Amino acid sequence: MSDTLTLSAETRDRAGKGASRALRREGRVPAVIYGNKADPVSIHLNERELQKLLNTGHFFNSVVMVNGERTLPKDVAFDVVSDRPLHVDFLRISEHATVTVQVPIVFVDEEEAPGLKRGGVLNIVRHELELVVDAASIPDQIEISVKGLEVGDSLHISAVTLPQGATSAITDRDYTIATVVAPSALKSSEGGEAETEAAGA
Repeated sequence: MSDTLTLSAETRDRAGKGASRALRREGRVPAVIYGNKADPVSIHLNERELQKLLNTGHFFNSVVMVNGERTLPKDVAFDVVSDRPLHVDFLRISEHATVTVQVPIVFVDEEEAPGLKRGGVLNIVRHELELVVDAASIPDQIEISVKGLEVGDSLHISAVTLPQGATSAITDRDYTIATVVAPSALKSSEGGEAETEAAGA
């Protein structure tokens, strides 16, 4: 389960581009906390602290306590040149709120997939699952087994065992997560790369 992360913040009195630029010069990142039937609150965060949490790789599927308020990060705007965070949106949530999060997928049992052993390639269609879960039990990752998959087989969401209480946010179709493709199927799009990959498998 994802850890609860913590950030300290200060309230932002002035809004607007000029005020935001001034904050960024001081190593602060403007942000807003909204939702849960309360007024939005403008805040600013320490950029280094924020960057450390962003680097964990699970910032967006973790509950973040901001000045004691339980929140879920919803969006981070980055500078297109420097990649520095420019603004963060946090959604205020109650302890057992039902939230929609993107959870990373980890594929396991590749050595037990006949299609891969014969040189097939695992073509990953989705790297994350969009899940509806209790905010108190957001999974760090979802392990999906590719055991038994042959070349040409596809892995769909219906074949995945989700953690208790978690459901897929996409309910209108049985979407594909990964397929096992023959190296020859990749030749036309990826040139000789597939052949090398198959030889090294």
